[in-house]
Amino acid sequence: MVPVPGASSGTGNGGVPTLLAVLRALDSGPRGLSEGQAEERLLRFGENTVPDTHRPSWARLFVRSLRDPFTAVLACLGLVSAVVFAWGTASVILLLVVVSCALRATGEHRADRSMTGLRELVATTASVLRRRDDPDAEPAYREVPVAELVPGDIVRLGPGDLVPADVRLLRAGGLTVHQAALTGESAPVGKHAGDPPGTTGPGAGVFEQPQLCFQGSSVASGSATAVVTETGPRTRFAGARSAAVRHEASAFDSSVHGIAWILIRFMLLTPPLVLMANAALRDRGLETLPFAVAVAVGLTPEMLPVLVTTCLARGAALLARAHGVIVKRLPALHDIGAMDVLCLDKTGTLTQDRPVVDRALGPDGRDDPAVLDWAAVNAWWTLQLADLPAPDALDEALLDTADEDDLMAYDGTAAVPFDPLRRIATAVVRTPGRLGTHTLVVKGDVDAVLERCVLDDAERIRLRALAARQADDGLRVLAVATAARPARTRDYTPADERGLDFRGLVTLRDALAPTAAEALGVFAGHGVTVKILTGDHPGTAARACRDLGVPVTGDQVLTAARVDGLTDAELAALARRTTVFARCTPDHKARIIRALRADGHTVGFLGDGVNDLPALRTADVGIAPRGAADVARETADVVLAEKDLTAVARAVTAGRRASVDIATYLRVTLSSNLGNVIAMLGAGLLLPFLPMLPAQVLTQNLCFDAAQLAFAYDRPRSPAPRRPTVLDPRALLRFITGFGALNAAADLATFAVLARAPHGPGTAVDPSVFHSGWFTENLLSQALVMLLLRPGRAGAGRRGPGPVACAAAALAVIGLLLPPSPLGPPLGLTALPAVSYPLLAAVLVLYAAGLLTARLRYERRARRSRPPENRSRPPEKAFSGYR
Repeated sequence: MVPVPGASSGTGNGGVPTLLAVLRALDSGPRGLSEGQAEERLLRFGENTVPDTHRPSWARLFVRSLRDPFTAVLACLGLVSAVVFAWGTASVILLLVVVSCALRATGEHRADRSMTGLRELVATTASVLRRRDDPDAEPAYREVPVAELVPGDIVRLGPGDLVPADVRLLRAGGLTVHQAALTGESAPVGKHAGDPPGTTGPGAGVFEQPQLCFQGSSVASGSATAVVTETGPRTRFAGARSAAVRHEASAFDSSVHGIAWILIRFMLLTPPLVLMANAALRDRGLETLPFAVAVAVGLTPEMLPVLVTTCLARGAALLARAHGVIVKRLPALHDIGAMDVLCLDKTGTLTQDRPVVDRALGPDGRDDPAVLDWAAVNAWWTLQLADLPAPDALDEALLDTADEDDLMAYDGTAAVPFDPLRRIATAVVRTPGRLGTHTLVVKGDVDAVLERCVLDDAERIRLRALAARQADDGLRVLAVATAARPARTRDYTPADERGLDFRGLVTLRDALAPTAAEALGVFAGHGVTVKILTGDHPGTAARACRDLGVPVTGDQVLTAARVDGLTDAELAALARRTTVFARCTPDHKARIIRALRADGHTVGFLGDGVNDLPALRTADVGIAPRGAADVARETADVVLAEKDLTAVARAVTAGRRASVDIATYLRVTLSSNLGNVIAMLGAGLLLPFLPMLPAQVLTQNLCFDAAQLAFAYDRPRSPAPRRPTVLDPRALLRFITGFGALNAAADLATFAVLARAPHGPGTAVDPSVFHSGWFTENLLSQALVMLLLRPGRAGAGRRGPGPVACAAAALAVIGLLLPPSPLGPPLGLTALPAVSYPLLAAVLVLYAAGLLTARLRYERRARRSRPPENRSRPPEKAFSGYR
């Protein structure tokens, strides 16, 4: 295998191999490879293609869905039902498992298909120096498919080209490269072919080494020739895929497992309790086992996997259709709704990938428009005379402020383009009114310009301090100088850039993203704290925040150097009040996110480069834009059509709506089921017969669960919650215990009415009448629960009954009509005496009043537990079932 540059032998200063050592290791040279050598190496190393990530089939996704804890609960119940030969129950449960797994597998498979067309970062052809096998043949450049590149090939790079493999530069002129796909840094990076100095060793980071370019990057300006060092799966770009696997449990996973284990404990505890109580008090044996299993089934929300998947799939489909947001992992929609901290880089989210001019300052630090004019003259004539394809971002910002007629007043004669080593660019122009004189206009790095100016040491120190103050304020700074020279025809060279007159400074700031301020306001209103994790200078990130109206003080900015000296506990405490984390490496970003999660936050991360992979994997929900690096998109849970924060805000709203629907189902189902189970256990011990037959319990559950699917299609009755929606098992348990007790009280009142009123004192109770009365009361009370325990004001913003109201009405009709219908007797049901209906109605009225009273008390308690700034919210918006 060809060794990667960086081996210990033949290295220069700092342990980095020299160019000669690299060529020797690759068995190549400036004349490139012969056709025979290229063919042999292609067989040995394989094609230069990025390995395609294996996408699971629909069947594999279906099987993977069986590992969901709720589905496991259902499967256990189905198994128990089959063991006791309750084939009807087992069949219904199996159907629910299949439907839930099919819905989830279909949603995730659709998201995978949507991702297959987004691989756009790898070039298709490259200009390669090859020669025939004849030793006397001259090498020539030819266009070769990128897949046929091999280590040792000599390739030519020009403006706009995509780097086709990992390469080591042989020659370069004014080369700058976009590495955003690899590092996330928006500004082009200067590259040169010289052997690096001792200060640029492996510790500086491989992407910072100026003599190396990598697959996935693109040429911004300049040209170069380079030797290919690594291809295919051995490139840095492809190597990142091996780490693109999520290992961290998300917020949804944690909350789902918590609720599932609560249900499993109740489910496992209920049948033994029923059996032991009936054996001890009623001398009943195994004949009560089907009833015990039916009670356990009645306690469990059988439709939960179906409803969870349906809610999330509908929300994901709406996001994809309306906003181009692809949710690749359905539970991620819940996680993004639960998110209370969003971490992101500033570039492309808060700011655009381009600078704008802020001010032009003279040597005295005061505004001087003439400095900006000279800088624009330099940018214009460098572009025209150096044969550059397009201005770089800084020059484009300068030209945007200039008048073209003013620029054309100067007649350009020559240019010395920008070079990463010199760090300056020079344009030579004829100045109007000064015949026989050329004016050199020099623009670039402050230190590089100042060292070429005629200044005393004190003045040079003062000007450096002036530039440093601007940089500390988050601005990019360019220095401008000029010099008059006698006109000549001889070429100008870098040696002429001496004896300059300092003109002043031009400061530039990042252009703000047009939707950033609006999105930050939405996040603040929704309880989501935004934190900046960037590799930029801390002043640059803080300046962008201040420009967007986000106040950032000195103690809210933390650099990576300080992070390194903190323990995990110290970092978690400091991260609470820190807004900007600057100079971050990929490992810093992942560690900060891990500390935030350990502190109890649900964290989202928006990233687009290979360097963002650790953070994308560590966050509860990883978010990437469509234009992100291929491997970043595949690692992310949510993919945006554009790198736009408003799209994330819309996803937050959709996630919270889906989460509220899920919480409403859990609230309604578990509180009603718990009340029924408590009542059945009590009645089973007090009555000489079973309070309800197993078939009646299962029929009632099937009707109730089917009606509650309407929650997945319910229209919003109020705005999405303005707080993160985290499904909290303990809060849910407190809710269902309180409202379940109220439901049990209503059921016990129904027992008293059914046991005495229809027959009078001393008259034996007819079991079928008792079963029918409780069956009817149960469905009617559950219809009331559906209407009264969902969040929002009744009828708010509605033009007609919604899906939940229609489903509740259908449930009530079934409860009233099924017992006297022909389907009643096979289930052991019969028509109720006429006197029973007004008595049941009275119980239901009292139950409804109790529900409303308990709800108001719950809302008041919820408001008191919120921070003072949120207590003015209407009570119905607090009733979401989440903490």
